[in-house]
Amino acid sequence: MERDESVNVLGGALEPCSMDPVTGFFRDGHCNTCAADQGSHTVCAIMTAEFLAYSKYVGNDLSTPRPEFNFAGLKPGDHWCLCAARFMQAHDEGCAPKVSLEATHQHALEIVPLEVLRDCAE
Repeated sequence: MERDESVNVLGGALEPCSMDPVTGFFRDGHCNTCAADQGSHTVCAIMTAEFLAYSKYVGNDLSTPRPEFNFAGLKPGDHWCLCAARFMQAHDEGCAPKVSLEATHQHALEIVPLEVLRDCAE
């Protein structure tokens, strides 16, 4: 799988989102993407208890450890590459997490307006 160019929403080089836990579609610590990433895991979000509860409620439990997938579960404060549509859904529901603009891939802008990302910037 060839990665799309690593450019953030501000037009600069895509910065790392998290190496602990290791995140990203490619599990390289960055919110890189490619054509195979149908979920567009491009928004570098900082987890909150509210967002984790919301995500679990809508069917994507990010907080429960899943050792079979080498996934320890997320906790508030962790950085994670979220699907852009899930981020937008959480924003529309009033519980979007903060984001790192420098670590959010430019392809997120296909789903999430830059103004929304700026409003949620850390």
